[in-house]
Amino acid sequence: MKGEKEEEKGKENGTKAGEKLKTKEYEKELAKLHVELVKLQEWVKFKGLKVCIIFEGRDGAGKGGVIKAITERVSPRVFRVVALPAPTEREKSQMYPQRYMHHLPAAGEVVIFDRSWYNRAGVERVMGFCTEEEAKRFLQVTPPFEQLAVESGITLLKYWLEVSPEEQTRRLEGRIDDGRKIWKLSPMDIKSFSRWHDYTKARDEMFAATDTPWAPWYVAKSDDKKRVRLNIITHLLGRIPYKEAPREKVVLPKRQKEGAYKSPDYPFKYIPDVY
Repeated sequence: MKGEKEEEKGKENGTKAGEKLKTKEYEKELAKLHVELVKLQEWVKFKGLKVCIIFEGRDGAGKGGVIKAITERVSPRVFRVVALPAPTEREKSQMYPQRYMHHLPAAGEVVIFDRSWYNRAGVERVMGFCTEEEAKRFLQVTPPFEQLAVESGITLLKYWLEVSPEEQTRRLEGRIDDGRKIWKLSPMDIKSFSRWHDYTKARDEMFAATDTPWAPWYVAKSDDKKRVRLNIITHLLGRIPYKEAPREKVVLPKRQKEGAYKSPDYPFKYIPDVY
């Protein structure tokens, strides 16, 4: 039934599964979803909800694009993105989840992790930054850790973006000569590119150990960037019950009349009108 409903929705939007989504249609649908995200934002503030959204996936899976699509029309004071760098020597000596815990949401916040504590189950395990014993211990303790978070009132959503090897190759190759994207291609990305099957095994073991009733994994096919963004936003809106928060009608007041103060003829340093 769900698949049929989604297919019907696709027909209403003028597209069929497998067809390339036109930019105009994508922008139209995204604008509608942005309105709903703002409603969600105001409801989160009004009710003091705590929402944590995790995005994981291989390099080039499209995590950054999805996060940008979610956050570009909402307040950064409510929707906070966390993308942690490699741990410092001090952080390496702490309990593994310690550096992530103080980023978890307080009331009225939506925290989005661009990669998360699941680094230990993925890149750290595959690239040898942790031992097998540490990785297996992580998989054991993560479900109860997440259960504690959920029982504390946090809505936890975990998304895995699944990209095909062909599309990943195309995207990573596209970064090499693109001055806008070369920063996305790190030495670690290059090293891990050849470890496709190791990552697959690590992903499967991660799912088996941490796909729980209280914190399930949701997988999104991400070869089509436009569709995956719309699909994920639609899904997360459906996973967080919200209504339109009460709000007074906004009426702009009259602007004050000019008084005795006169602005001096100050020599402002205007930037050149290059465009």
